[in-house]
Amino acid sequence: MAEHRTLKRTLTLGPVVLYGVGTILGAGIYVLIGEVAGVAGYWAPLSFLIAAALAALTGLTFAELANRYPVSAGEAVYVQQAFGRRRLSLSIGLLVVLTGIVSSATLVNGFAGYFREFVIVPDIVLIPVVCVLLGGLAAWGIAQSVAVASAITLAEVGGLIAIIVVAMPDAIIGAGTAWPVTVESREIFKSLALWAGILSGAGIAFYAFIGFEDMVNVAEEVKNARQVMPRAIVFTLVIAAVLYVAVAVVVVRAMPINELVGDNAPLATVFATSTGRAATEISVIALFAVINGALIQVVMAARVLYGASTNKWLPPMFGRINVRTQTPVVATVFVTLAVLIFALWLPLGTLARLTSFIILIIFTLVNIALVQIKVRDSVELVLDPPEAETVYRVPVWVPVAGASASAFFGLINLFALVS
Repeated sequence: MAEHRTLKRTLTLGPVVLYGVGTILGAGIYVLIGEVAGVAGYWAPLSFLIAAALAALTGLTFAELANRYPVSAGEAVYVQQAFGRRRLSLSIGLLVVLTGIVSSATLVNGFAGYFREFVIVPDIVLIPVVCVLLGGLAAWGIAQSVAVASAITLAEVGGLIAIIVVAMPDAIIGAGTAWPVTVESREIFKSLALWAGILSGAGIAFYAFIGFEDMVNVAEEVKNARQVMPRAIVFTLVIAAVLYVAVAVVVVRAMPINELVGDNAPLATVFATSTGRAATEISVIALFAVINGALIQVVMAARVLYGASTNKWLPPMFGRINVRTQTPVVATVFVTLAVLIFALWLPLGTLARLTSFIILIIFTLVNIALVQIKVRDSVELVLDPPEAETVYRVPVWVPVAGASASAFFGLINLFALVS
């Protein structure tokens, strides 16, 4: 009888937004700003703004599709609804699971590295313990998992706001640099080389926005998902964009660019420079930001396996719901074991970049899927008449532009992989 149980709907708008913000923020912004500044210079904030606009295109596509089909294994279901090809849909679902597993394994390794700054523990001991804790929390219940993720997300946001506040005096006086606003600099701004740097920086910053797509895979555990999911995706992207751009503006004003480039913990450095004391608080927040991202990826990957199973694309065992926790325990255990294997034995540097490339392929196909659905259903509403008031639609140019942007950055990433 367990196979016929459904996931427990407990999530509302607030927790879903915090889940999404935690997925996007992760630990990326705590280390990424230096890399973006290295190619975009003082115009790093513009790179983040462009990246936010590009991410928003695909985000709006996901928002409409989540309104149309509020189910687990979202990306695979969207492709199935558009093209009706089971193998293609299953392949997309498995790619999503793979990206979740590899991302989580990468983050677990990152956590081990941060943890050794405080306590020396061998990886062979620490990594299995972390994986078991993550798997146990993910299997315990979606409400509990999201509650923990939300608490850590609030700490992450608090850390970014603290950076903005403490560095603001240095940013106002331009301790790091005088902002380029002269006539000469405006002429330089017309330079193709400068724009190449800004766009290259946007390509790096774009990866910092990846994560909103994971939100759709908890749709079956959200109350009134048709209304909540689109709004949650939009709110999440807006919050992340505001935080990223604000942090970028303050950081490039408060510190010289040459000190940012190559710094593995630029925000901790900014905090320490601005306050004159150790950035222990920021380091601890970054530590938990890493593990938060890993937890969210485990939850997401297990839900995709569950959704693929309920669509009869995978064996029934992945769709079994535990009577007590109302979570897909078998799928969660499978994902946790896979994360443990990847984290212990595989080199993850290239795999992490490959993960971004795969995600951009998925983004491209999901955007194309929405174009196909819109063309096919240009007259009839997909939703039933009683639910017509919940219809959320975007213009067709949005998925077209989203597919183009995703393919463009996917090619950039491919060149980086083969070069």
